[in-house]
Amino acid sequence: MKRFRIIKSLSQFRLTKRLPDRCHSSYSYVMPFPSIDPVAFAIGPLKVHWYGIAYLVGFLSALGLARYRSAKLASRLKKNQILDLIVYASLGAILGGRIGYSLFYGFDQFASNPLGIFKLWEGGMSFHGGLVGCILGTWLYAYRSHTKFLELTDFLAPFAAVGLFVGRIANFINQELWGRVTDVSWGVVFPNDPEALTRHPSQLYEAALEGIVLFIVLWVYSSKPRAIGTVSGLFLTLYGLFRFAVEFARAPDSHIGFVLWNWLTMGQMLSIPLILFGLYLWLRMPPPTENSGPNPAS
Repeated sequence: MKRFRIIKSLSQFRLTKRLPDRCHSSYSYVMPFPSIDPVAFAIGPLKVHWYGIAYLVGFLSALGLARYRSAKLASRLKKNQILDLIVYASLGAILGGRIGYSLFYGFDQFASNPLGIFKLWEGGMSFHGGLVGCILGTWLYAYRSHTKFLELTDFLAPFAAVGLFVGRIANFINQELWGRVTDVSWGVVFPNDPEALTRHPSQLYEAALEGIVLFIVLWVYSSKPRAIGTVSGLFLTLYGLFRFAVEFARAPDSHIGFVLWNWLTMGQMLSIPLILFGLYLWLRMPPPTENSGPNPAS
């Protein structure tokens, strides 16, 4: 005899088929998915998507926080330099994110339609590709401005968490990168899910860990003088650990599945080098001397 789950929303009750092997009681509540249109507003034929707004909010927030920190702790970076640095890093992150997604997760789609790489509103961004792009953009700025590369990455690390937060919220609104099937009370049925199953809102887990928690830790840690490279190392280590952990609640990409041992996902495999290199940067650097002034990350 088939069992059913009652899904309660504010306006209606709806019945959906229940998976016996994933549930422990006959009935449970799930969190209704908020009715949010991926298109925030339209001006004639121009449609402005929440995805694009998320990038704009992330950019402006990073710029504002960077200027605040620079003025508060007497960073050697000037206002015009901060704007240039954020632009270099942001452009690198966007280009790297799209290219990385095409290489790691959607190469077949990219090969059939190369121009699709410019459709940012459709989603499809790889953090690991975006990180490489951000690093290259920051390195280019460091080279042109004759600034130490790791000083700049230390300065940028806390603000990257802000971009991660708004990006994961955009993933949730866009109904992409959802979680695995679950019977927890806060599970969500995504309207775009063809199977209409109750899933972990893994995008919100990542927003909390990779965004809020990571920002608080890095902001506090970098508020005092640190050896060059340690803030960057802590960022890589914590992000890698958070991403690796949340992947156990996040559904693997349907066209890739598990890449090893029937449990390791692509996101976890790409996070392992981040954790190892982050630990190397964080642990290898000697503590700053008493005469060393606050670097840009301070």
